[in-house]
Amino acid sequence: MSPLAPLDETISLDDLDRDPFPIYRRLRAQAPVVRIKSAGRTLLTKAADTKYVKDNPELFSSDDPNTPMKRAFQAQTLMRKDGEEHQRERMAMAPAFAPKVILNEWMPAYERIARDYVARLPRGEVVDIFPALGAPYAARGLAIMLGMEEASDAEMERWSQTLIDGAGNFGFLDGPFAASDTANAQMNALLDSLQARHRAAPNTSAFSVMLNADDPIEQSQIYANIKIAIGGGINEPRDALNTILFGLLINLDQLEEVKRKEDWGKAFEEGVRWVAPISASSRRATEDTEIRGYLIPKGDTVMTIQASANRDEDLYEEGERFIVYRDKNPHQSFGNGPHFCMGTHVARRSIGQVILPMLFDRFPDMRLPNPADVIWRGFGFHGITTLPVLLK
Repeated sequence: MSPLAPLDETISLDDLDRDPFPIYRRLRAQAPVVRIKSAGRTLLTKAADTKYVKDNPELFSSDDPNTPMKRAFQAQTLMRKDGEEHQRERMAMAPAFAPKVILNEWMPAYERIARDYVARLPRGEVVDIFPALGAPYAARGLAIMLGMEEASDAEMERWSQTLIDGAGNFGFLDGPFAASDTANAQMNALLDSLQARHRAAPNTSAFSVMLNADDPIEQSQIYANIKIAIGGGINEPRDALNTILFGLLINLDQLEEVKRKEDWGKAFEEGVRWVAPISASSRRATEDTEIRGYLIPKGDTVMTIQASANRDEDLYEEGERFIVYRDKNPHQSFGNGPHFCMGTHVARRSIGQVILPMLFDRFPDMRLPNPADVIWRGFGFHGITTLPVLLK
């Protein structure tokens, strides 16, 4: 009988929230498969293991009853489903993310939003990019794609963060769930009010596509999957933008090269590798199995740490550094296997092709006055929460 993975009783959820990367580096070297008492999960920090788990859904199910996500979303979303059930719900939303729709409808919308939102930024002042640009830009674009333009940027941002806080509430505290209950009620009320508009005038937005399908999924799941898009569809592009800006502004030589070659797409890929917006994912073992010689008992929850896999020394030289022009970049930030992120191409285009070049065109000498003022937070979702930048 193989032994259980070693148990770590010292790493706290607060440690993982504030600065997880030194912890991940140590775990990759000393305990790549480890049970973390505070999280109640087995963490996997090596790229080969995280990919193996995601690529084998029969052995590692997304249907993890121990995750706080179901409580936060008041439903079992498609993120927590496998096989045909997952595929049916995923395909219900898929027409809104078709390549032609992204290119012909969503990108022109993002370009309009980017022009408006960049134009309102003041010249010559220090501005916190998180609330001034990153969050509202992501929120407005997503509201249009989902078919809920009536929601304000502030509402979309608040709902997204509340759902994220609830889904990451591994301590099962009352406060985050009370907040997510309120947010769910508000989102439900808005979606109820929008049904008539979308039924009267069908369009390519995700809500309209799901409502008007020939064989629609249940309304409760339509609502749940709109919410999963709100939860992930704001923080991923928002945090990617903030991370890339930070990486470029502390590496001005790289910034100049990116500007010269217009390599914004490369900068995007390196930013999401360096700090994965969705840092960790849960999977449930469907039978007794082994990883690196350790027993993973049936029913146990493993957590794939993409944030760590993306810096794995087996794949990357100087993985802890932001290096746009690295030889290879097989990052796992958008997942792999059946749950590969549907919003990947929207994020790549809206950040890498639209907002980054536009921002540096308007503020070519943008600078970071004090990198120490930049604040990072989050375990399951890790990103910048404060990014003061001098707009020159």
